[in-house]
Amino acid sequence: MITVGLCLLVSGLATAGAAAGTDSVSTSTVIDTAEYAGIDGMQDESEQTDGGGENATDGANTDADAHADVRNPQPPIEDEYVEEAPERGDEYFEAIAADGRWISYTNPRDRYRSPYLGEGSGKICMTLVNEEGEQIVGETVPNTTVTIPTSDSIDWHSYAGPMTVDLPLTEHYERPYDADQFGTSDLPQGDGYMDAHCIEIHGMPEDGGHVGYDEPRIDGEYADWIEVAGYVQTQDTWDSDIDPVEAAEPYEEAGGWTYAEGDSHGQVVIVLQLDPPADAYPDAEETVTNETGADADTEIEDADTELEAESNGTETDDADEESEDADDERADENDGAENETVSASEDDEASSNASQMPGFGVFVALAALAGAILARGRR
Repeated sequence: MITVGLCLLVSGLATAGAAAGTDSVSTSTVIDTAEYAGIDGMQDESEQTDGGGENATDGANTDADAHADVRNPQPPIEDEYVEEAPERGDEYFEAIAADGRWISYTNPRDRYRSPYLGEGSGKICMTLVNEEGEQIVGETVPNTTVTIPTSDSIDWHSYAGPMTVDLPLTEHYERPYDADQFGTSDLPQGDGYMDAHCIEIHGMPEDGGHVGYDEPRIDGEYADWIEVAGYVQTQDTWDSDIDPVEAAEPYEEAGGWTYAEGDSHGQVVIVLQLDPPADAYPDAEETVTNETGADADTEIEDADTELEAESNGTETDDADEESEDADDERADENDGAENETVSASEDDEASSNASQMPGFGVFVALAALAGAILARGRR
């Protein structure tokens, strides 16, 4: 009897301890799972936010780089004017030297002095080039006049005293350019393209006759757009294998010539160069072209469209990821709720089982009974 009682007592204590241990573990597991799910959700949101921030920064940088590619090289404000020199048989072809030293074209501004005083001859010319040294006629500087004072010795010339040139040349003259003064080719002189507007002089005294001119005066709305680059003057055989802007000298080195024996011809080309102010150029987005010839605006618009598409794609991906994360979070919450439900059910079951088993009061009673039995045995 004593043995049976003690066994029942030990068994009851073990069962109660096991039930209490199960309840503690289940509660702890539910709490840890909930805490982990919360931290994981916070990490997902942080990663999504950081990802979006990086995409936004990259997009801004890409946009800036696309616009940074736009450059304004300031191309010439007026395009090159091209007019081929007359060939043999053409209306304006005049003559060529037998020894090939010179070639001449018909010039409507060519005059012979009367009375004819000698074989002294000459030319006073003007050429106009753009910012890159290309031949132009002054379309971008309308209503502009270049006035070149000349010496009294040639006042008899109908285009001298002074020599005046109105721009654009193509609007005021049948022959805008009448001479080929610069460049090289298989011709005796020049490169085969007209580049100088001249008056020609014949009949001057070949011994002591003089032809002079002063610095040009430029008048008109665009007068400050034109600079005098200098003067190319000679009494020797004309050398056309030069760049007019680079070869131009200051007025002090030019200004006219005096005929002498062996020097019966003289000529000068006054070199004018277009030099517009910075605000005269069109906007860069209207003028700059890329290497393929496409307009810069089209390139920028394409870049903007691409960036917008990438941005929309990023936002869609982010939204999908957020939706998936929300679904995962809800699933975790449902799993947590189910775990709590299961734990609660297990607790109820454990409580029910415990209520069906004898409590500790029964154990005390058994212990008292066992003591009484022992006491009787000793008597």
